[in-house]
Amino acid sequence: MLTRIDHIGIACFDLDRTVEFYRATYGFEVFHSEVNEEQGVREAMLKINETSDGGASYLQLLEPTREDSAVGKWLAKNGEGVHHIAFGTADVDGDAADIRDKGVRVLYDQPRIGSMGSRITFLHPKDCHGVLTELVTSAPVESPEH
Repeated sequence: MLTRIDHIGIACFDLDRTVEFYRATYGFEVFHSEVNEEQGVREAMLKINETSDGGASYLQLLEPTREDSAVGKWLAKNGEGVHHIAFGTADVDGDAADIRDKGVRVLYDQPRIGSMGSRITFLHPKDCHGVLTELVTSAPVESPEH
């Protein structure tokens, strides 16, 4: 069952400049940043709020590290802007299977590793009224050692 909006992915040409805009304009700070070599992006996660299921909602800013990445191709065609919406779920495998059974194309046969160690898959935008949709199961939160 989908429990929240996990994040909204925004494609940008210059990650540092875009982060600065969101910091200066809205006061959002970078919660996490990483390079995902498999997907060819450098990203920053800006935490917006905590959620009742123990997760959080973020803006995910994405700068391609190579032109042939999915985000690089998307930017070349569309320019900067909203790239996708991601819904949080406790069971990305089960929810992806249920959605596939309803006739929606799931882009990965098996979920892949996403931001902050999450497990992700995407739904085809042509089956989701033009919206690239991601399903995300957050990585378990490690409890602090005593």
